[in-house]
Amino acid sequence: QVQLVESGGGLVQPGGSLRLSCAASRSIFSFNVMGWYRQAPGKQRELVAAITEGAITNYADSVKGRFTISRDNAKDTVYLQMNSLKPEDTAVYYCRSWAPDSWGQGTQVTVSS
Repeated sequence: QVQLVESGGGLVQPGGSLRLSCAASRSIFSFNVMGWYRQAPGKQRELVAAITEGAITNYADSVKGRFTISRDNAKDTVYLQMNSLKPEDTAVYYCRSWAPDSWGQGTQVTVSS
């Protein structure tokens, strides 16, 4: 089992940037896929970005060109760099590991002027 802890959320103005971090309780070197989901009020949770152990990435169409996912296996951490933020990016962002299956507790991102 592994615990995932997100950080880096907050309030930002439209056009601004945030970097989310997801720290794992143990080595993620062998974790094949890790990613970020988000859930806005009244909406279903959706996949935002994912990254394989070989650093192959995948993004939702709504964030392509604005968000970048990365992983630092030496620090057991996955990041989500979010640029050019829009009000519709407002949501709780969750980190996920597929194998072992685990979710973080979420971090709130609010984009508002």
